Amino acid sequence: MSSAPTAKFFVNQGVVSSRVDMQNLLRPLLKQTVSYRYQRGRELIAHGTGWVERIVTDDPDSSTYFTPISISLNVDSFEHLEFDTRPDQLLVYTLVQGDERVIIEYAPLTTDADGGLVGARQLEFDTSGFVQMELQGLGADDPVGDSPVGDPVMDDPEPAARTTEPDTEG
Repeated sequence: MSSAPTAKFFVNQGVVSSRVDMQNLLRPLLKQTVSYRYQRGRELIAHGTGWVERIVTDDPDSSTYFTPISISLNVDSFEHLEFDTRPDQLLVYTLVQGDERVIIEYAPLTTDADGGLVGARQLEFDTSGFVQMELQGLGADDPVGDSPVGDPVMDDPEPAARTTEPDTEG
């Protein structure tokens, strides 16, 4: 009699190597601002803060990348995931591949100018210095006003049909 292996049981910490478990544990990071530290052996190679755009599974051709603007995590890039619960009840995620580790935590709360706490949020792109313009595709032979699409008000064959009704009050 053969029995199927039972699922593992974790409370607040553990090490998972199953792609499904890794995806489920990483899912709360989606669309969140996180801080990351990249270590090779004991040496800190890089660190930063970024926005988690994607969590990829079943696509070995997609890369994992960390930038201040965007983070994409592919569970196939790592051997296993270690997780632990901090005293503030948030998780610390450690993605491991050989002697390389990426440690991910929710970005810490900061204070605004008024001294109030500000939570993590998506990095914003300042568009105040830009102007949006729309250009029409007039050809060299098309003078202004002779476009193939006419003006619906000017080209109305029965303009009187749009006038108000005559005053019937006596």
